[in-house]
Amino acid sequence: MPAFDQVTIDTARLHLRPLCMDDTADILRIRSNADVMLYMSTAPWIDIGQAIAMVERDQAAMPKGEFLRLGLIRKTDQAFLGSCTLFHLDAGCCRAEIGYDMDAAAWGQGYMHEALVALLNYGFNEMNLNRVEADIDPRNLNSAKSLERLGFIREGFLRERWIIDGVVSDTALYGLLRSDWLARGS
Repeated sequence: MPAFDQVTIDTARLHLRPLCMDDTADILRIRSNADVMLYMSTAPWIDIGQAIAMVERDQAAMPKGEFLRLGLIRKTDQAFLGSCTLFHLDAGCCRAEIGYDMDAAAWGQGYMHEALVALLNYGFNEMNLNRVEADIDPRNLNSAKSLERLGFIREGFLRERWIIDGVVSDTALYGLLRSDWLARGS
């Protein structure tokens, strides 16, 4: 996989770019919100060190092409709104998983859809992915709707796959093929 530490993508309302240390307070603010983290695979964050460690991991892994994570920066005011990522890259199978998080104050405004369209275009066109997968908590109806709006198809269900802070939850597995994405003209 190519190096991802220099990837930037502009959309109508967003600038997507790799995370930097200046983002750590915003990352902690977003990921310490219990509503944001309700369906994530980790408990709400409690320490700035977690955000610093995330940025350090990104800065070490992205130049090696191990995964791609981009921060969502609103163009009008430079506000950090969240991040989106392609991870668990399998170069041989041309496959990746998609993940995302967003500040609750920005929910329902179309920013994540805009960012994910750009990320998927990059994944299918620049990274030559054939398939992108998503693993979500089936109770997260908004995330399911977002994925389906992008063309993802629910392909599976895994019972009691996650235990986060003692809470057991299932997984809904979604997939999107390059051929389907290109046929949509996205």
